[in-house]
Amino acid sequence: MAFVYKIISRQEWDAAARAGAFNGAGVDLKDGYVHLSTAAQAPETARLHFAGREDLVLVRLDAERLGAALKWEPSRGGQLFPHYYGVLDPGLAEAVTPAPLAPDGTPELGELAP
Repeated sequence: MAFVYKIISRQEWDAAARAGAFNGAGVDLKDGYVHLSTAAQAPETARLHFAGREDLVLVRLDAERLGAALKWEPSRGGQLFPHYYGVLDPGLAEAVTPAPLAPDGTPELGELAP
């Protein structure tokens, strides 16, 4: 089983959970897909895009359960990143954990399962 991750504000994720659907955060809606990261990519994603943002959560998803809507496409430095094309069912989340800020302002993601 391989996991992919979404870093998002708790408020956005809680709203999606209540609605039973996640259409995406601002950048996702702009780009037309939900940006996800692998365990290896998530720390750099957190550093580049979420530094200084409080009240974040890390959502862990089983890549296999996302089906054909999950596409692996080149992004930062040519790395293949997971992009989800569609409305994400919050019920597919395997885990949702807080991502508090470290002293340097980077979200702490803890141990990530590959």
